[in-house]
Amino acid sequence: MSSGPLRHLPRAWARGRRSWRRSLQARIVSITLVLSALVVVVFGFVVASRITDGLLEAKVRSANKTVGQGATYAASQLRGVTQPGDPALLATVPAMVVALGNAEQSGQVQVVMRASDASLASLPTQLLAWPKAGAYEVVSSGRLAALRKEVSRGKVARQYLTANPDGRGERRYLVFGTPVNSSGAGGQLELYYLFPLDNEVATVDLVRTTLIATGVALVGLLAMVAALVTQLVVRPVRIAARTAQRLSAGLLDQRMEVRGEDDLARLAASFNQMAANLQRQIVRLEEMSRLQRRFTSDVSHELRTPLTTVRMAADLIFASREDFDPAVARSAELLQAELDRFEGLLTDLLEISRFDAGFALLDAEATDLVPVVLRAADGLASVGERAGCAVEVDVPDAPVIAEIDPRRIERVLRNLIGNAIEHSEGKPVCVTLAADDSAVAVTVRDRGVGLRPGEEKLVFNRFWRADPSRARQTGGSGLGLSISLEDARLHGGWLESWGAPGQGAQFRLTLPVRAGDRLVSAPLPLIPDDALPLPSLGGAQVTGARATSGTPAAMVTAGPDAFADEEPGR
Repeated sequence: MSSGPLRHLPRAWARGRRSWRRSLQARIVSITLVLSALVVVVFGFVVASRITDGLLEAKVRSANKTVGQGATYAASQLRGVTQPGDPALLATVPAMVVALGNAEQSGQVQVVMRASDASLASLPTQLLAWPKAGAYEVVSSGRLAALRKEVSRGKVARQYLTANPDGRGERRYLVFGTPVNSSGAGGQLELYYLFPLDNEVATVDLVRTTLIATGVALVGLLAMVAALVTQLVVRPVRIAARTAQRLSAGLLDQRMEVRGEDDLARLAASFNQMAANLQRQIVRLEEMSRLQRRFTSDVSHELRTPLTTVRMAADLIFASREDFDPAVARSAELLQAELDRFEGLLTDLLEISRFDAGFALLDAEATDLVPVVLRAADGLASVGERAGCAVEVDVPDAPVIAEIDPRRIERVLRNLIGNAIEHSEGKPVCVTLAADDSAVAVTVRDRGVGLRPGEEKLVFNRFWRADPSRARQTGGSGLGLSISLEDARLHGGWLESWGAPGQGAQFRLTLPVRAGDRLVSAPLPLIPDDALPLPSLGGAQVTGARATSGTPAAMVTAGPDAFADEEPGR
């Protein structure tokens, strides 16, 4: 049965830690509670100690006075005793004990007469103690040996003791001992008083109970005050946080309510002013972005007509170039090549404008990726030959079926392979395809100059180029990787990059087997197996950019948010 509550302890501990991390009010109330509890405990301890010491000091003064009077009375009663063995001693002592006991009005003080030698050995112990013989046994016990030793030296001594001399239960006593001087007895008699501390113990218990109750009430009151005051401060902060979340979600008309003229009101007013400025800036940027997208789309469409006319004329000239002068024939070939590049750039700009406008649609169907990869590699084999670079393809023997848009995926692969050929420095480019139950992946690996730290975040930016001075070989538009990023995002997939100086680069395209599924892993590693550790970092450089709707925090999300001014390229 005890395991039931204990089973909930880890959950309660986790909730407490979560509240401590997330709630400012919980932290302030907890700290106030702990500090106030410490203060109350210290204060209560000091007060209880002072009160206890004061009560005991008063009791000691009163008891000391009583003991002195009793010793004087006993000495006066023993003046007629001429020698230690005088028979009058045996008759006087019991009467004197009774008289001393009756002198105490409380009736609770125990009186004991004791001799340091055998002068009173013939008397029963009940005659030497008042009101009961148990007091004599307490005084004669080993617990008061130190007290008796001091008294035997002629000193007045005291000691605190817990005892049961009267059979009423264990109680606290203040035991006083004093020698009784008499000319006949020779100073061999000792008088002991047992003063009960019931009233003092009751008073101390009452004080302690009062202090505990008052301390608990005070700590609770302080916690309530801290919670109330913190609520007054935290509530506007929470409202500001919720308003900021709504603003970040696109609800730009959200504002905080301004009440009063205090600091929180000024905070709310400043927050609203900031929100209004942000709204104006965002609206302005959105308008500029809309105009930019429209301009790009309109220009691309408007250039189609003259480009078609120029293309027809250029094709006619190019077809008749053998009849021209060699210089004119070469010009016709250059014109044809640049028209091809210009037409590719227009096509890419139109595709980018569709992505920006949100008009891009995914035409997914179950497709075998093996022929898609082979077609993309074969289409660029001639480009690789001109660059002195071989394109190596590693695909499974069995079909790899996934729900994709084959046209877009083939375009992504052509862009990745063409980019790898451009930067391969004449070394082979490896294209690998693999699949598991939930995802398919294609990696494109080159062993060229690689990427410097930080450049893996920029490779998908529009018109960005790793080396502005690099001579073009493939004639890319500078938009290929940006379009590939958008195509991967449209599929709900990942497009990631890795690179290291002197070790080349690797791009990995990961797609879900079923359209709409969420990716959690990839069948192929992003970092190639032959990657070497970097001495400056103590290990392989792990950097990447990923395009996906559910991007893990470990990867860097990169996307074509705006046109860059850098040189076109990788």
